[in-house]
Amino acid sequence: MQPGCLFIFMQFVDYVKSYVRSGDGGRGCVSFRREKYVPKGGPDGGDGGRGGHVIIRATHELNTLVDLRYWREYRADSGEHGKGSNKSGRDAEDKIILVPVGTIVKDAGTEEVLADLDHDGAEVIVAKGGRGGLGNQHFATSTRQVPRFAQPGEPGEERWVIFELKLLADVGLLGMPNAGKSTLISVISAARPKIADYPFTTLVPNLGVVKTGDYKSFVVADIPGLIEGAHRGVGLGFQFLRHVERTHLLLHLVDVSEMVVEDPVETFEKINKELVLYNPELAAKPMIVVATKLDIAGDGSRLAALKQHCQARNLPFFAISAATGQGVQELAAYLAQRVEESRKA
Repeated sequence: MQPGCLFIFMQFVDYVKSYVRSGDGGRGCVSFRREKYVPKGGPDGGDGGRGGHVIIRATHELNTLVDLRYWREYRADSGEHGKGSNKSGRDAEDKIILVPVGTIVKDAGTEEVLADLDHDGAEVIVAKGGRGGLGNQHFATSTRQVPRFAQPGEPGEERWVIFELKLLADVGLLGMPNAGKSTLISVISAARPKIADYPFTTLVPNLGVVKTGDYKSFVVADIPGLIEGAHRGVGLGFQFLRHVERTHLLLHLVDVSEMVVEDPVETFEKINKELVLYNPELAAKPMIVVATKLDIAGDGSRLAALKQHCQARNLPFFAISAATGQGVQELAAYLAQRVEESRKA
């Protein structure tokens, strides 16, 4: 490491459970006016202030829930108590919790979705602050001119909430480990994921922005660790499949190189089965099949079998080599067109 260089390692976290509690309302005041030359001063107790809300707010400045992981409890302050001379207590400041855009907030007890914070600045109150109590000035009547009581402040709310991050991407990349997802995203975008020739090189989702010649752009998400049994928690795919639920298109990459023993059609169907078992709606999304590692495809029989299978299912099919660039530009242009159509729909 060179002197003067600062390297920051950011952990990707997309699921957190936290406790939140809003502030109690301040007590109303019991007070009576006491002034010289005013022998019959009436009640002048002020109202209590409102307790602080707990508010979840989305921001583009964050892309992970890691800060919430290490701070699991959030409490807002209570409102100030009322005072004499009709002085109300101050409302407490709200407790603001910042989360990345794309975060879903759920009640941990019921699994009810409280909010889907899908744009910058979106927010939701997850625990309302208690209302301040009324001072005794409000309870004076013609028959009760000296009220010696006031309202207590209402207690705040408390609950456990779940923060679940779903990345906002136009295209989700699927495929077995080593299918070439990270290599493709590094070629078509500025993203630089870790790439190696062993399974589970990618441990977190990667996002890349793809810009085409007509100045349009779209976002691609590389979803790691999807293998057979992922819907049951095998591998890493179960953790990250939620990140393709928002995508417009699914790009299914299948390795057709002569280095892989398993039949590419069987590989393709295994991943599709995992999508159905995880979420049938996810499996119904528009899908494009891409045969990868065309430069080492051998005699082409594996490529031909996969292409024939996709044609029988009426699925768009491309064959590429990210290493040599063959077919990559054509694929990127096609994706840009499909994304644009999906956005207009």
